[in-house]
Amino acid sequence: MCGIIGYIGSKEVLPILIEGLRRLEYRGYDSAGVAVVRKGEVSVRRSAGKLGKLEQIIERDPLDGDYGIGHTRWATHGRPTEENAHPHRDCRGRIVVVHNGIIENYLDLKRQLEHEGHQFVTETDTEIVAHLVEREMQDDGLENAVRRALLNLRGLFALVLISADDPEKIVAVRNGPPIVVGLGDAEFFVASDIPAILSHTRDVVFLGDEEMAVITRNGVEFTDYSGRAVSKATQRVAWDPVMAEKAGYKHFMLKEIFEQPWAVRETILGRVSTETGRVFLEELNLSPADLRGVEKILILACGTSWHAGLVGKFFLEELARIPVEVDYGSEYRYRSAIVSDRTLAVVITQSGETADTLAALREAKRNGARSVAICNVVGSMATRESEGTVYTHAGPEIGVASTKAFTSQLAALHLLALYLGQVRETVSRDEAREHLSALGQLPRLLEQALKCEPLIKDVAHRFHQHRDFLYLGRGVNYPIALEGALKLKEISYIHAEGYPAGEMKHGPIALIDEHMPVVALAPHDAVFEKMIGNIQEAKTRGGIVIALTDPGELDLSTMLKPPDVVLTVPKAHWLLTPILMVVPLQLLAYHIAVRRGCDVDQPRNLAKSVTVE
Repeated sequence: MCGIIGYIGSKEVLPILIEGLRRLEYRGYDSAGVAVVRKGEVSVRRSAGKLGKLEQIIERDPLDGDYGIGHTRWATHGRPTEENAHPHRDCRGRIVVVHNGIIENYLDLKRQLEHEGHQFVTETDTEIVAHLVEREMQDDGLENAVRRALLNLRGLFALVLISADDPEKIVAVRNGPPIVVGLGDAEFFVASDIPAILSHTRDVVFLGDEEMAVITRNGVEFTDYSGRAVSKATQRVAWDPVMAEKAGYKHFMLKEIFEQPWAVRETILGRVSTETGRVFLEELNLSPADLRGVEKILILACGTSWHAGLVGKFFLEELARIPVEVDYGSEYRYRSAIVSDRTLAVVITQSGETADTLAALREAKRNGARSVAICNVVGSMATRESEGTVYTHAGPEIGVASTKAFTSQLAALHLLALYLGQVRETVSRDEAREHLSALGQLPRLLEQALKCEPLIKDVAHRFHQHRDFLYLGRGVNYPIALEGALKLKEISYIHAEGYPAGEMKHGPIALIDEHMPVVALAPHDAVFEKMIGNIQEAKTRGGIVIALTDPGELDLSTMLKPPDVVLTVPKAHWLLTPILMVVPLQLLAYHIAVRRGCDVDQPRNLAKSVTVE
């Protein structure tokens, strides 16, 4: 969850560190700091709060160095204060460390080190690492001291260290949270995520678990914890650095909402032939025989990706005729799930680094399941640990609240369902052509759906002061009700609940009164009439209805009168309506949050990539 940046090369180090931290702000943080080394001395500047405050401190008390590291912290152990901000130092101030993750046995280690005479000045678990490395420093280099220190640590962590006693060297370690090493022209970078270094290089190497990178001006050595050399492949990142900027939009989230037609198009591009009705997923790496033998699909995901999995269940069962279970990644490994080698585990993760999802993937594989990742980041841990991958090609998503990654995941799930239907012969060629034609029209329909933004702004103005919302949907769209409610909660801090509309009578209907907006998803599909009944039930109890529909025989505006609202999205194949229905809900959450003065891109208490349990 924390942001890490490091640089060694010929350029001025401080601007690179600050720029890298700024590009990692989307991960969420409450303090920041940098450390640089020059002429055998370490200089550190830290502050609580946002980067601007750190820059003010540096302006008052300048520093410079030949190489260095930086960090944005999301507090876990210790309050968000300047004292607890990273980087952290040893007793002599010669060793500096930044850290993402949790050291589980830090209290035991702290007592042991205090008994040995080490003095601690922070409340964090991170400071333990600096003192451990200090204890292990000999004449064989920082990397070997780190290796010895690692023998004492339990937990999931990413560490980056420098030492004035072993100059011109950065050591990076991964055991859980991501670490990426950037390879430039006579310069090298290390970071917790690609956007931090994308303006400098597109050639990157992802560290695996229990791997180390030793970075000097002469190059990078990759080893395991014991020091054995590890062969690592260099990945070429296709993202344009400009894609990580706001491009004139007020917030990254709004930019990414409007990038959805492009993102869905990129996910589909090159993978389908509408002429032959075939889908091509070359990165799946599972043979047709393997896939024909699948008897159950297990979808594992968290948060918004879990909602994508719920929609994917409808896709897969409709098109591939395979029973599907959808599990929370955070809960899966705590029960005795029934899995075999005829189970296909599909993990869905934007970053490919979500700790709970990775743990669930490993548990499913341990029990014999085959595995596929639906992921946005090439080379991430989920893609390396799965047998096959369906990349979403959505480009970098900076806003904490996921938007374009979600719709791209739905497009990828639809492709996977069609591919499995093709392999298992549950979808005819003519049916496949029909589905692929509908999928091909989706980017254009998304562009039309985005034209509702001016009306959404008016709706947000009317409802932004309400404290509770209820979202209802049926069939393939009930997960979109859950996703709409989650978006509102995430960025506006309004209490919202999403429900299958048929469940309304089993409890939520008691909440409805004249103060409760009810957002109802009512496309003209097989359950349209039932949704109309649910809308009438809400109206009867005084609820204000915000209905989301598509063109059809019944014009909802003739049934609903002010203060009710009717929003219309373009007509699409019924399986694809979730991808269109979610767009107005994203915009509604965004504009309500803006009206309420919330930090849309970095909502409180949340981070983009949850890399700790």
